[in-house]
Amino acid sequence: MSFTIRVVPSSARARLWPAVALAASAALACSGALLPTDQATPGEQTAEVAAIQGNVPHATNLPDLWRATTVTQNHAAATESLAARIRSGAAPAPDVVIWPENSTDLDPSLYPPIYNSIATAVKDIDRPVLVGAVLQNPVRNAGQLWLPGRGPVAVYIKRRLVPFGEVIPFRSIISKITSLPSSLQPVNFTPGHRAVVFRLGKIRLGDVICYEVGFDGLVSSEIAAGANLLAVQTNDADFEIDGQTGETLQQLAMARIRAIEHNRSVVVASTTGISAVIAPDGQLLTSTHTWTRAEIEARVPLRSSTTLADRLGGWPEAVIAWGTLAALGWVIAQQLRRRKRKSPARAAE
Repeated sequence: MSFTIRVVPSSARARLWPAVALAASAALACSGALLPTDQATPGEQTAEVAAIQGNVPHATNLPDLWRATTVTQNHAAATESLAARIRSGAAPAPDVVIWPENSTDLDPSLYPPIYNSIATAVKDIDRPVLVGAVLQNPVRNAGQLWLPGRGPVAVYIKRRLVPFGEVIPFRSIISKITSLPSSLQPVNFTPGHRAVVFRLGKIRLGDVICYEVGFDGLVSSEIAAGANLLAVQTNDADFEIDGQTGETLQQLAMARIRAIEHNRSVVVASTTGISAVIAPDGQLLTSTHTWTRAEIEARVPLRSSTTLADRLGGWPEAVIAWGTLAALGWVIAQQLRRRKRKSPARAAE
């Protein structure tokens, strides 16, 4: 019996390792699909949740779009409409109602008509309502929890602010060149610094606002703080005046990923859509169209289990990212060595 040993040339090995690294990264990235997911268990707690999409004036410019009192009145009217349906027996009473980001751009504590409009709607539906509000002194983007007969009782302050939307980076330097900072955003918003979980009976509601849903650490911090239900308050109206839907579809996809990642139900409330209620497996239980008023409801499970994604945190992403960079650097280094070896040979010729 004889054996033949084949030596792989160094050039072939150099080409092989990047392929192996790529395959390993792809396998690690796709391995999550093979993991078992938590299923519904007999007797698990559930909650009826509602999202209000009051809509805004569909204008072709921002000044006409942001008629602040109209936006708040729209959401109050939609809430009162849902309350009427509940009283008639046409809809179940929700355990919590979610209004979107910027459902009031006027601080209720400073504008009595706005306060009264919200308070009346909350009293009418007789349920806790999470209102998206811009608060003053200092300026903050907030999710403000209102209770019937009590008004606002707790607040979550948006932590990750939108550059050139809520905060102007390098404001002092840019202001020396152009007056745009003053016209775009006269005063920087003040960010919050902590996760907030609203405790509403059996519900532990964690909130993120708008594009915060795209940041792993912000969403996972709400889970770590005890949230068994997630809300995403958003407003994409000023990004989609011309009829595009890219912004809202991206955020909806991110919210569905978060539902799967953390095994939590997610309520997305948008001023103009798409609003949705998402199951822990990422399925849309109900959703709206854009640029229309709507009130949606669904019964969702309240889960508090910890997923593998919760336990691992950002490590898989870090391994994939740094591994990819290392593989790329290794390939570049190999190419440079190869060129150096060829250069003396060409010089000798």
